Amino acid sequence: MKPLLDFLPLLAFFAAYKFRDIYFASAVLIIVTSVQYLGFYWYYKKLQRSEWITWGAVLLFCSMTLLLHNESILKWKAPILYWGLALSFLITPWFTGITLVQKMMEKAVQLNAVQWRNLNYSWVLFFLVAGAANAYVAFYHASIWVDFKVFGSLGMTLTFVVIQGVFLYRYMAPAEDNAKTPASLEDKARDPAD
Repeated sequence: MKPLLDFLPLLAFFAAYKFRDIYFASAVLIIVTSVQYLGFYWYYKKLQRSEWITWGAVLLFCSMTLLLHNESILKWKAPILYWGLALSFLITPWFTGITLVQKMMEKAVQLNAVQWRNLNYSWVLFFLVAGAANAYVAFYHASIWVDFKVFGSLGMTLTFVVIQGVFLYRYMAPAEDNAKTPASLEDKARDPAD
């Protein structure tokens, strides 16, 4: 249920923009995101690091957009976040010795060091391209920017995740229940006469 709720602020922003303008939509985004994350904090007793970053970015960029009455500030939010993520994925191994992708997926996927590194680079590349695409549309095709922000960015992300999922499927770690069969079942499998 929570992953579906993550789209609520984006949909509220889209509806508010279509109803009125970018400034009204910015105010709606601040309110809906704040209510949502306060609700998550109340229910789960914590917020994930990515949720803190998202909430902070929404507060910063939307507030600045409203205070300075300049929609360009909000248009920079997605590219800066995407490029910041690309940088994080790129430099984390230098400090921790392990890629961010491996930290996120190592319990579910079994890869060797080269595969983890290549997968991490694919995330870096995705975030760089997503940031560039968002900046390009925001500043060169402003009339479709909100539509692209809601549907284009989401489509790019889903496509990337599906392609990655297809690649990673063969490396999925077996479920613990299926990985260990009781000794009696193994014996019966070896000697069908029993």
